[in-house]
Parts: sequence; structure tokens; C-alpha cells
Amino acid sequence: MRIGIDGRKIPQSRKRGPIGSLEHGKELGMEGLFFRTVLDISPTLDSGLLAAVRSRADELGLYLEAGLGKVNPYATPEAPELRAVADGDILLGFRRMMEACAAIGCCELWVSTANRKPAFYGRLSYDRFRTDAPWSDQLAATKRFLKLLAPIARDLGIHLNIETHEEITTFEVVRLVEAVGPDAVGIVLDSSNMLHRAEHPVWAAKRVAPYVRQTHLKDAFVALRPSGIVLQNRPCGDGVVDFAAILEILAAANPSMNLTIENAEPHDERTIDRTQTYVEVFDERFLVGHIDLNVEEFAAYLKLVRDYEQEFVARGLLDWAAYEARPFGYDESVAEIQRSAGHLRHLLDGTELDTRTLNADGNRRRLSA
Repeated sequence: MRIGIDGRKIPQSRKRGPIGSLEHGKELGMEGLFFRTVLDISPTLDSGLLAAVRSRADELGLYLEAGLGKVNPYATPEAPELRAVADGDILLGFRRMMEACAAIGCCELWVSTANRKPAFYGRLSYDRFRTDAPWSDQLAATKRFLKLLAPIARDLGIHLNIETHEEITTFEVVRLVEAVGPDAVGIVLDSSNMLHRAEHPVWAAKRVAPYVRQTHLKDAFVALRPSGIVLQNRPCGDGVVDFAAILEILAAANPSMNLTIENAEPHDERTIDRTQTYVEVFDERFLVGHIDLNVEEFAAYLKLVRDYEQEFVARGLLDWAAYEARPFGYDESVAEIQRSAGHLRHLLDGTELDTRTLNADGNRRRLSA
């Protein structure tokens, strides 16, 4: 398993451009870059630039991964660039992006279902809770669009991999994969997004593991509040996510999978104004919107949050307000990238994955000597 970095969020990505970002990633000790969408490499799908990026990645010995965009027709109006590459025809736009990726050997392609609205808290942040477009309608439209794309993917020998994004449950992602066909559709495992849906990260990883083909790895600070859970992204190893358990699950499913860190951008570069969100897990409107969530997993999720609350102070970690208020520029962003990479490398290079196993409830226990 190789450890790489998000090609959009690596510091100075817009300043350096795609080739400069590859070189920067190499300098930081990364083993690959995952560009969220091929349009991040070339908004016009310039074949010369795409080939040059592929060539430079190969020269540097880096993996190169890419993606497409949102495949939920209710969300694509927010991304006109997806239809701009085909003069307004979004299906043709996706075909052209898929062909461009296949031409440079990028055959595992990220897609997602919606955009979180970070300027708002709670349910207002997520398209899942829209009343003008019920989530069931959005999922049905997403499935229809994926079925239009699937024959193209099969012809090109690629996979469209749905991210376990903040607004969608892992149950729903698995159903989409199985409905469209795992020969054309897979999963991008984001290691902490399932916390937004009150799912236990290890339980969720087990559910999606057979279909995972790409990753976004980050951790999360969590804390109980009167009507929900505060979440905030953190470097791998500083939050609630059990990476030893998750890496063990992923390695068993696909030992050649790339591990891509989704890092925090310097404050002067970030496009999201807040790093904290509020998940209203005790609100009846939240609970009725998650029909797959069972009592056992919800209890394990709440225990995970409670246990983390009890330990994060002892570990010398900042609470969410102090973490958000601290200076965070280029040096701090790089330090967090190295922190995440170090944690993952320790687990991969050490004995943790060999000496731990999982209980039925998703928690780790030491094997007896």
C-alpha cells in the first residue's frame, strides 16, 4: 500500500499547478497524488497537458489517480464545468472526461453525490435533508445517471468510484454499487465521513470493503453536545478513527490499494470557511432519515464519541475552538500531512496490523500470545 496526498488540497496546489504539485508531493515524501477531478489537471481536457502529467508522475515514481465530479443530477447544476467540457451536454461531458482519464491510464475514477454547505450547521449543511427534492428521489436519479455512464465505463475498462461522502450512508453507497454493477462502479472510502451519518467507522469500512478501490483518509475530533455531535477534521491518528482496524480491513480486501491523505489546507488557501460541523443525531428528523441505522451500531457510535471525549485531553489534543483559532499556514499544513503519513506508515510498517483482530462489534482486541 502506497501513501499519497489529495491533489487539490496539497498546499500551494493552485499556485504550482498539476506538475508542480506532483513534484511538491514527491518532496514531501508522498508516493502519489489523487486529483479529485481530471478538470483539476486540465479544465479543457488538454491531451498534451494530461500526457505530460502522466509522464511526470511516472518519472517521479508516483501513483496518479483522478476523478470526475458529482453524479447526482440534483447536485450537478452547482458544477457547470461538468457540462462546459461538452458545450452543455453533461452526459457527453462525462464521456469526454472518462475517455481523457483512460487515455492516461487513470482507470479508478472518483465520483460523489452532493456538496456539503459548510456555511451552515446541522441539517442545512446536507442536501440529504432537502424538502424540495427528497433524498430518495436524489438516490434514484443518481442510480439512473450511473446506469447511463456504466456502459461507457465498461467499454473503457474503468471504474466509477462513489465516495462515502458526508451526505450519503455506506448502506446507500453499497446499494448503488450493487444496482449498477461492481464491474463498472466501486467505492472511495473516506475514513471519517460516515461519522456524519452516525455510523461507526470500522463497521462502515467492513460494509464497503469488498467494493473499495480508492481512499480519502482523514481523522475527526468528536464531542457530545445537547442535541448532537460536533465533528471537526483532524490528521490521521489525532481523532476517533481506528486506522489500525480500517487498514487491516482494506489490506485484506485489496492489499495493493493506494492510501490518499485528505489534508487540511492552509487557512489562506482553503475554500471551506469552517472545519467544524454539527450532526443532530438526537433530532427525530435525523433519525427517521436513516432507516438503515440499527440500535447496536448507534450505541457503538455513541460509545466511540464518549470514549474519545475522555481521552483527547489526556493526549494533549486541542478542542475544536482552539484548533480552529490557531495559526495555520503552509508549515502547519505540511506538518499535519507528515503527521498523518507517519501514523499510517507506523501501522503499515510495524506489527499492529498483524497483532490485532476485530471483535464482532468492530473494536480491536489484542491476540493472546
